[in-house]
Amino acid sequence: MAENASAQATAVPTGPRREVLIILPGLLLAIMLAMLDQLVVSTALPRIVGDLGGVTHLSWVVTSYVLASTVTTPLYGKLGDLYGRKRLLMFAIILFLIGSALSGLSQTMDQLIAFRALQGLGAGGLLVGAIATIGDLVSPRERGQYMGYIMAAMTLAMVAGPLVGGYITDSLSWRWIFYINMPIGGAALIYLAATLHIPRRVLKHKIDYLGAVLLAVAAASLVLLTTWGGTQYPWRSGQIIGLGTVAVGATAAFLAVERRAAEPVLPLHVFRSRNFSLVTAMSFLLGLAMFGALTFLPLYQQTVQHLSATESGLMLIPLMLGSTVTALIAGRVTTRTGRYKALPIIGGGVMTVGMYLLTRLGLHTSLVTAGLYFAVLGLGMGFLMQITTLVAQNSVEPRDIGVASSSRTFFQQIGGSIGVAAFGAIFAHRLTAVLGAQLPGVHLDSGGGQLNPVVVAHMRPLVQHVVFSAITQAIQEVFFFAAPAAAAVFILACFLKEVPLRGRSDAEQPAPETPELVG
Repeated sequence: MAENASAQATAVPTGPRREVLIILPGLLLAIMLAMLDQLVVSTALPRIVGDLGGVTHLSWVVTSYVLASTVTTPLYGKLGDLYGRKRLLMFAIILFLIGSALSGLSQTMDQLIAFRALQGLGAGGLLVGAIATIGDLVSPRERGQYMGYIMAAMTLAMVAGPLVGGYITDSLSWRWIFYINMPIGGAALIYLAATLHIPRRVLKHKIDYLGAVLLAVAAASLVLLTTWGGTQYPWRSGQIIGLGTVAVGATAAFLAVERRAAEPVLPLHVFRSRNFSLVTAMSFLLGLAMFGALTFLPLYQQTVQHLSATESGLMLIPLMLGSTVTALIAGRVTTRTGRYKALPIIGGGVMTVGMYLLTRLGLHTSLVTAGLYFAVLGLGMGFLMQITTLVAQNSVEPRDIGVASSSRTFFQQIGGSIGVAAFGAIFAHRLTAVLGAQLPGVHLDSGGGQLNPVVVAHMRPLVQHVVFSAITQAIQEVFFFAAPAAAAVFILACFLKEVPLRGRSDAEQPAPETPELVG
């Protein structure tokens, strides 16, 4: 069965540059939709709690979305390989918009958490669908420059998210951070329906539902373990030990099922490629270091550096510019030369330097100096974010491009989730240790969650100075632990093998058997 499916799968012919450029705006809108929503919501959480209550369940507003989007990512990749990208991408956008509308209408915290999970089920297919569609339309050699555009869109979303979220929440209502998705998503849906024309492949298939469920259980258990461990439950508690047991058991069962599945949701044969395994590990570490460490910067900026939420977002512009510039350079280099190995090596090295520089953030670090540090980090990120996707796609057969894209995204999201939890524990531990030593009797619940800028601004000057010092030392320690993860990315990149990128003629060569094309 698997051999028949493999023989029938073919590479989708690469489209002319003009056709790809026409489709690209719709794909970028889909990517912006997924990235913006993750970042916009965080700025509105305090206002949501004030309206709906349920502060004890606040973290689930984010966790439910992340879990749902993470566990469905590999399934979208596989289903896209079987049924075609367009219908899966359109379905993901529609599901995301339904979840957005219902989230905005929520009357209780429980409703919001449930609808955010529904929104996440759609979000899991947006990023993977857009990137895999580029993989279908463009040969690996030409793909680099388009990946640069995607990186620019993702970075813009990272910077614009907090700004947009703060402005909408202050000017309108937190509900509009969900309603605003409707016109953006609607525009993406209509545009892609009109412009995206990929032949639909009709293949005999058998969906690996058991593998998908086991992967979802393993991922969910791992994310919950790192989220709750040491915060909501002690590390040695029955709940955390139970989650660890479930994660290990589900992973073992998943591997056993995938070896026998006719069409596995995550084919294990792709990991036989050294390059694919390496970039998968690099993506995990990249998510761990980047999303985990950057999560705690706003607190430092809005307290120690006395910035507003808007100014805090603006301070990330150097990071955006740095990553955009190097992403575009990387795309041009890969398109013109077909070579890429040096790019992730340079990126990993520069990113490690950036992480080290951020360990030097202090009580009196100027905004200019901090901006330079962010720019260095961004320069490194730009060489890594989309090149890892490019290498992953080039390391597998054309029929597995969707799996390659979703796997890389899946492991990066898992890394980011674990990073946020792990670095959150490091941040909270250092913060409480310093405050406990210098301000006996001070107790911080949930890792110092009540130390928001408004509360700190009304403290007595002496207490305020101690809090600033504690936050500074905590953020330094976060980046101190993030730097080795970035260094590991650099080391792994050195072991990549320079495999020539397939050009247009390579991508257009059909497989031994051609499936029926519809439309």
